[in-house]
Amino acid sequence: MEVDAVVNGVVDAGHRPSVDRIRALVAGDRPVLVRCATPPADDSGAAAAEVIALISVYAWLGVRFFATDRPRDARQALDMVASIQGTRPPAVARRGLA
Repeated sequence: MEVDAVVNGVVDAGHRPSVDRIRALVAGDRPVLVRCATPPADDSGAAAAEVIALISVYAWLGVRFFATDRPRDARQALDMVASIQGTRPPAVARRGLA
């Protein structure tokens, strides 16, 4: 069993925790922080995409705080999740015509 740090009322879930662990922590009464960073030895686009995908999944599950080395990409992913969930309007609405 892993012990999570609580700082200023926020549960620090650590670096890239499992989805099951996140579900359990989000079910609690405190906001959750997840740390997602690109490995220092791997600064490729694939590693960055993996980090952004993880942030999207964690946000969908209810994580409210993130620590990352890619804040712009993370913000874009968080905005996308919020738009899909309906908690904010999309930045641009386009209609496709066939």
